[in-house]
Amino acid sequence: MPSTSGTVNKDLQAERDKCTFNNEEFTLWWVGGETKLKEKRFREDFFLNDPELQEKVPLHFLSHKELYEESVRKATVAFRKVRKMNEMGQDGVDNYSALLGGLLGTGILKQGNPLTVHYVMFLPAILGHGTPEQQAEWFGRAWNCEIIGTYAQTELGHGTFLRGLETTATYDERTKEFVLHSPTLTAYKWWPGGLAQTANYCVVMAQLYSKGQCHGIQPFIVQLRDEESHVPMKGITIGDIGNKLGMNGVNNGFLGFDHVRIPRKNMLMKNAKLLEDGTFVKPPSQALTYGTMMFVRVVICRDMAAYLSKAVTIAVRYSAVRRQSHINPDQPEVQVIDHLTQQYKLFPALAKSIIFKLTSDNLWDMYNQVTSELDKGDLERLPELHAIACCLKAITTADAAAGVELCRMACGGHGYMTCSNFYGTYGMVTAACTYEGENTVLLLQTARYLMKAWQQAQRGQELVPTVQYLARFLSSKNRRMDWDDSIGGIVRALQTVAAGKLRLAAEHIEQRQKRGATLEEATNQTSIELARTADAHCRAFLVQSGCEMIEKGCATASPELAKVLRTIYHLYAYDEALKSLGDLLRFTTISESDINRLQAKLEDALTELRPNAVGIVDSFDLPDDVLGSPLGAYDGNVYERLYEEAKKSPLNQEPVNQSFHMYLKPFMKSSL
Repeated sequence: MPSTSGTVNKDLQAERDKCTFNNEEFTLWWVGGETKLKEKRFREDFFLNDPELQEKVPLHFLSHKELYEESVRKATVAFRKVRKMNEMGQDGVDNYSALLGGLLGTGILKQGNPLTVHYVMFLPAILGHGTPEQQAEWFGRAWNCEIIGTYAQTELGHGTFLRGLETTATYDERTKEFVLHSPTLTAYKWWPGGLAQTANYCVVMAQLYSKGQCHGIQPFIVQLRDEESHVPMKGITIGDIGNKLGMNGVNNGFLGFDHVRIPRKNMLMKNAKLLEDGTFVKPPSQALTYGTMMFVRVVICRDMAAYLSKAVTIAVRYSAVRRQSHINPDQPEVQVIDHLTQQYKLFPALAKSIIFKLTSDNLWDMYNQVTSELDKGDLERLPELHAIACCLKAITTADAAAGVELCRMACGGHGYMTCSNFYGTYGMVTAACTYEGENTVLLLQTARYLMKAWQQAQRGQELVPTVQYLARFLSSKNRRMDWDDSIGGIVRALQTVAAGKLRLAAEHIEQRQKRGATLEEATNQTSIELARTADAHCRAFLVQSGCEMIEKGCATASPELAKVLRTIYHLYAYDEALKSLGDLLRFTTISESDINRLQAKLEDALTELRPNAVGIVDSFDLPDDVLGSPLGAYDGNVYERLYEEAKKSPLNQEPVNQSFHMYLKPFMKSSL
């Protein structure tokens, strides 16, 4: 990737010179081939070099209102350019994915895109929940942005617990209409992106009532604002929820209904249906209602890998430029990246960004396969997809948030600067720990699935791929697995940990029931164990999936690249094992000497990666405008860029600030 200033920092260049593999080969593998890479680079050049999309004033110097207005301006410019690409024959869903994702998208709109929910949730909701007739009516207009939509599910008083939602949609048989109503303040919709000032339509999730009965949560299309004036429709109360830790360009809003009437055809009826006489027809599976959320969770996993790769790229490059302290007193200060503790902060996070991306690709394939099976009426693998998507969303978001923060701290005081872009990246990542399912709740949903799988395994029934290890665990005569520090042995050990935790949780639920607790009470009393079981299951899946995907890449890679990829994966596996030592001691025969050997293997992997760390992050092929950080620019001119950023402060645009004459000088001249 070319330097932005012409002169590359000599230490950073020296790192590139010592790289043992071909960067372009890694990049081709990383993005999915030559065609994908060519399209990616064309797209980045097309968007990032457009003056209309350049940042004129750093966003952190704008007011909340100014930031939103700038975000809307940029979003409309960007999506007009997507249309232009379509006219040029450069069409495809990848253009939308790039603009809405954690790389190019946040390079252009650093505080989030107010149209994201329109594309990521409103459109998929119409496809996933709408009949062919409803899709014909709504999808074309929405795709062309003749209308802008959002997806309103979370309320002021309820989030992840969907059955607790209070918004009602009551069917009026006389007029063949639904009456949407917010009976309490806590029933107000709260958080939907684009809701406050951007969208004029919405898919609303509400409790359906007909013939005096509640039929649960169903989706409805509701017009929020007039299509010409944008004034809120009668009975609609709508607004902005205020400033947040991050994502302040997303335009999150609140929404209340005062007996708002919509026609019967506005209930999306691909799955559940309501007949004209008010008769409710159940869907073949209640889980079909949650298809949109599963799609979004798959997308989130991919975005977490992207955000973490940005943070790691910034921190690794900065650590190669920054010199701090001596290792040998008689020699000059060393690069920070030469300190083993710094390598241990950064390299496992680097490995995670790669494993998360590969596993999200794996999950994406699984999602598409299950979706095609659903269209044929085959629901068999839906629970498995739901379970693995839930725990992967929880683990990747939590680990990415911790990884971004670790990268920030690894950059010392300069990492604390807003312009370093750790703050903005952390705001994006940590939000994902909560939206589309709070992480603990999602882990418990996975645990509920694992409990059912455990019962199936005990009965000797056939198990789906992600839980087949339970059968091996049950067939083993030894409660503790013989420790084996090969990669396959670590995978089996982590699976044994998950199975052992699951066995104990099942036993404890049974014991609590025998002492008089109901199943629900016993499950709640065992919920800490259950969440940890789901965590262990997910981490075992990540290590196994990462191994399979890395080996798949190595099959076609050069020996030099294959060696680096395996080192990355080995580091990830060793790190996960060492962080699970307490559990490995409980469920395997690992000994102190085994632990020492495992620690030595991890340190060897750090040493092996050290010469290639900059080469690896360079191979992510992230332009400077996507990184958005003076600490991580390709040329490594950290201090010059930090100084230029400091000069942009509004306080530096005049030699004396008015507060001196208004407040400080009178205070200093007054007698105390």
